[in-house]
Amino acid sequence: MKDLKLWMDDPWLEPWKDAIWRRYSKSVIKSLELSGYGKPLKHSVNSHLYYGVTRDTIGSWIFREWAPNATSLYLIGDLNSWEKREEFRFSKLESGNWELILPKAALKHGDLYKWHITWNGGEGERIPAYATRTVQDEKSKLFAAQLWDPKPYKWNSPTIKKIKNPLIYEAHIGMSTQEQGVGSFNYFRENVLPRIAKLGYNTIQLMAIQEHPYYGSFGYQVSGFFAVSSRFGTPEELKMLIDEAHSLNIAVVLDIIHSHAVNNTLEGLSLFDGTEDLYFHAGERGYHPAWTSRCFNYGKSEVIHFLLSNCKYWMEEFKFDGFRFDGITSMIYYDHGLGKDFTDYSCYFDSNQDEDAITYLVLANQLIREINPDAITIAEDVSGMPGLAAPFKNGGVGFDFRMSMGVADNWIKWIKELRDEDWNVSDMFHELTNKREDEKTISYAECHDQAMVGDKTIIFRLIDSEMYTSMSRNITSLVVDRGVALHKMIRLATISTAGDGYLNFMGNEFGHPEWIDFPREGNNWSYHYARRQWSLADNKLLKYSWLLEFDRAMINLVKSSTLFRSRPEILYVHNERQILIFKRGEYIFAFNFSPLNSYPDLSLSAPEGSYKTVLDTDMKKFGGFNRNNQDVKHITLFKEGRDSLSLYLPCRSAIVLKKEKR
Repeated sequence: MKDLKLWMDDPWLEPWKDAIWRRYSKSVIKSLELSGYGKPLKHSVNSHLYYGVTRDTIGSWIFREWAPNATSLYLIGDLNSWEKREEFRFSKLESGNWELILPKAALKHGDLYKWHITWNGGEGERIPAYATRTVQDEKSKLFAAQLWDPKPYKWNSPTIKKIKNPLIYEAHIGMSTQEQGVGSFNYFRENVLPRIAKLGYNTIQLMAIQEHPYYGSFGYQVSGFFAVSSRFGTPEELKMLIDEAHSLNIAVVLDIIHSHAVNNTLEGLSLFDGTEDLYFHAGERGYHPAWTSRCFNYGKSEVIHFLLSNCKYWMEEFKFDGFRFDGITSMIYYDHGLGKDFTDYSCYFDSNQDEDAITYLVLANQLIREINPDAITIAEDVSGMPGLAAPFKNGGVGFDFRMSMGVADNWIKWIKELRDEDWNVSDMFHELTNKREDEKTISYAECHDQAMVGDKTIIFRLIDSEMYTSMSRNITSLVVDRGVALHKMIRLATISTAGDGYLNFMGNEFGHPEWIDFPREGNNWSYHYARRQWSLADNKLLKYSWLLEFDRAMINLVKSSTLFRSRPEILYVHNERQILIFKRGEYIFAFNFSPLNSYPDLSLSAPEGSYKTVLDTDMKKFGGFNRNNQDVKHITLFKEGRDSLSLYLPCRSAIVLKKEKR
């Protein structure tokens, strides 16, 4: 058996090398089946160019669909008053395919349409599986496909070169507006994109772009995999947003949902041709027990083509710079990882793994790289399966990065369960840096998950009700002082110990108040909590602006540094004092988490040289108390056989020092 680097780098994987090799071989064989020996996979993945609506050389409209259980298929819509007519009946082709060809004059840009499908024992209206635009009727709330044939968009900015260390701004277009309503691509481009650029983030992760019938699903119950959600605007307006981001040298990553699909039949793929198992597993396995959604059958070639073509479509049509694959844990385990603690390596090789799903993820990463070698792929997996973010040639799945999801969980645990005096900085450092050496990771203190109704953001956990009474700068509050101080320190500790990148959810950088709650019957269909109140951060009379200013300083410092080229090395740790100091490259990060004790003359071993302060959470402009002099140079002295550095560390504060060049 060929030795793969995955288990050579990690001897704990040695007992499982047969399973790793089997998964590796299965992916190689499947890739060859799809593309042919020696041929790129990208040349064989083009379902989106065949199905749906296309044009021939003389401009005729060609409609195609895959529905093997159908007995007849009709085009209905504006062109025929939504009636089944014989001249709009599809012809049946081989392999369950159907086709209809109409003259150019039969339809025009903007026309609404659907399929009417019949099968033995039933019939129903369906949205085409490959529809690239769907719209919702305001009165009936029903969706229909819309013929979309505008002039080709003219791109102005080049695509982004490979971003080695993503600083990600996770964003939702609809809730990006200050107003109580649904935000648009244009609003985001004109109002939010400049904010992101000013803060210094180099990557945007866009949520909820694929069409979804229920707005409150946050985009995670997809019905139209190829359709841009029309509630935010047109496909061209999304392209304008991405184009503008590229002009600012910001990559745009799509939060893509290939782990499941909405259960709806009128809008989605479920029971599309009357069968359960067209795109999904039949029976119980085809239904997600927690999400009430449909589970794809990744062992079916047509499904693999559908999903791979979906990746290619978003990259080539919209120039997305990569993907964050959501819900991978649900894909790769038969039990979806529900209620399971992954405590040892046997949990990853106990026959509970859907190796068809793993193969699909390998192929998706292969395809994405063939299309754009500079693309970014990120895996969201709570199980910690080894190899997800390791190169395929080494035996891994091939993602560039994996989300370091335990970091956010630990912050919640420490804040919720421990008194400030009981925070153990040794445990903290271990949990923040506990990452596989052979995989790149992206850390975050909180993402959108922690902001959802029923949960609490970090700032809300720290400040709670005083957020409503004491966020004015002229109001003194010990509770708010604590919250502001820890909010900054938590973010700095997270990014400074991050493996290879960092993520923040829209608005959390300035401690956006309250939670996220989309319009629903339980809140009287209110948009009050489904928006971002940017004016709070812009108001210099409020304390939110301090947090915004700190985030900007922190992100730009990290962005301009070579921080991620090295790993953190402990210089000083003292659990009783709650002091954590570590070196990373040319920087020293010093944290004092003690709520009461300041240390005016702390001595520690440090590399010889002169250091200057480049960031201090206690600066007045960040809502601190200015207890350190920013102009003081810190110079090591050789005493007692070592180079020593002396620091003043006020309580609940952190400083970053940079070694000066000689």
